[in-house]
Amino acid sequence: MRPRIASAVLTLAALTAAGAGGYYAGRHELRLPDLEALPHPSARAAPAVSGPVIYYRDPDGKPFYAAEPRRTTDGRALLPVHASEDVSFEDAQADVSADPGAAVPKRVLYYRNPMGLPDTSPVPKKDSMGMDYIPVYTGEDEDGSTVRISPGKLQRTGVRSEPAQQRILSAPIRGSGTIQLDERRIVVVAVRADAFVENVSEVTTGDRVKKGQALLRLYSPEVTAAGALYLTDLNGAGRDALVGGARLRLENLGVPADAIAEIERQRKVPRLITWTAPRDGVVLERNAVEGMKAAPGDILFRLADVSIVWALVDVAERDLPMIALGQPVSVRARGFVDRVFAGKVAMIYPQVNKETRTTRVRVELANPDGILRPDMYVDADIATGAAASVITVPASAVIDSGMRQVVIIDKGEGRFEPRPVKLGRRDTDYVEIRDGVAAGDKVVVAANFLIDAESNLKAALSGLNGGDPK
Repeated sequence: MRPRIASAVLTLAALTAAGAGGYYAGRHELRLPDLEALPHPSARAAPAVSGPVIYYRDPDGKPFYAAEPRRTTDGRALLPVHASEDVSFEDAQADVSADPGAAVPKRVLYYRNPMGLPDTSPVPKKDSMGMDYIPVYTGEDEDGSTVRISPGKLQRTGVRSEPAQQRILSAPIRGSGTIQLDERRIVVVAVRADAFVENVSEVTTGDRVKKGQALLRLYSPEVTAAGALYLTDLNGAGRDALVGGARLRLENLGVPADAIAEIERQRKVPRLITWTAPRDGVVLERNAVEGMKAAPGDILFRLADVSIVWALVDVAERDLPMIALGQPVSVRARGFVDRVFAGKVAMIYPQVNKETRTTRVRVELANPDGILRPDMYVDADIATGAAASVITVPASAVIDSGMRQVVIIDKGEGRFEPRPVKLGRRDTDYVEIRDGVAAGDKVVVAANFLIDAESNLKAALSGLNGGDPK
């Protein structure tokens, strides 16, 4: 139906032109063309189809494709699409020189392996699977390390680049550990002479005591004798006895200062001496029992000041170079996940645990309300990092083979250069580049492995080692 309509329209247009120009044609004896001899509109030459069939498409132009011959739901066959008919996003590259007015073809430098292997040839050849080697023209191989990728491929693979920048890296090192008492804040209550415990105060293990609070009363013949000698000195020598040998003896026996002051005030030696707490703290042990005999050195009470505690954190051996004294630490107790305790690194222990390959780090924490208890599990974040900024790239930009670290430099216009680098410190998102990249250099941060696979990157890396195309 459409060819007939087109023919009718063409005939009508010809007749109209003949009517309008009839006078001119009659005077000059012009001959109008035979309408039957005119080429039909549908007979226009179609572009030549070449290449193999690469897929099949819907005859109505719907977005439906198939890799093999198929039919639509109404029984019509899908139309074959040859290689020359497929839409390509590749940039057509004419083999001409940079001068648009000149038609001088580019010179073929060599032919490279179509699979990206580091194999080149000075003449055309095929690989073991029968695939033709790809020609490399002048300007496409500026040096042995530059790779050129067409914009079409870049768009499809999602290649993205970012410039290297100066940043201050601060990577928290995480470790776990336990809460322990400050060894410097533990004291014991003991006697230095034979004594008998008369009574014990109503304090038990876990109770908090204040400095000077009475803990027990005991009788010691040796302490009583030393007190009587001191009292004699007081009555005879007056204030000179305050610095005499009798007072020194009482102090050497561990008699509390309050008990000595009581002898000075009352001018008599009491039968029972009251032993008091030497500092504020929590009772860790209560070994004193009424009526017991205490030998010199027996521990009657053990006290600990818990206002400051230690977090002993195990840190991996590989992280030790980044830890220094004084670095801030954030500690979270697993029993109090909503609270963060701030401290600083106070000690890096000199031993490495041979089973876990970790080193213990001591962190001092303020514990005014006493909720951090000994042997409680904690997680710690140690803030590390230098104060000066360094050249960094995103961590995704580094291709690390274990033996070699490489980044892809984006040189613009589809040109890329793989460049070996030396790495430094890392944080969660960035890595320090100590050599190989300058600030401002654009590095590929996405799809860099696809560039490696599609752009003969292995051949380019071989060029970095001194390999020249053969």
